[in-house]
Amino acid sequence: MKTLRDAAVGETVKVVKLTGHGPVKRRIMDMGITKGIDVYVRKVAPLGDPVEVTVRGYELSVRKADAEMIEVE
Repeated sequence: MKTLRDAAVGETVKVVKLTGHGPVKRRIMDMGITKGIDVYVRKVAPLGDPVEVTVRGYELSVRKADAEMIEVE
């Protein structure tokens, strides 16, 4: 399964599943990243952390560890 961490810069992906638990999953959902939402990958830092995305019109930075918990298609 592909995660947000694997998505290429400039790609728009749809969230299929959040695999985090407890506070980690809550933090991801608080950013507006939920199942079925489209996420546009704007930029990835040289070492892969953070991943900068646009979700629901907002520009966000997602930690690499959190991006690995977001399954996309």
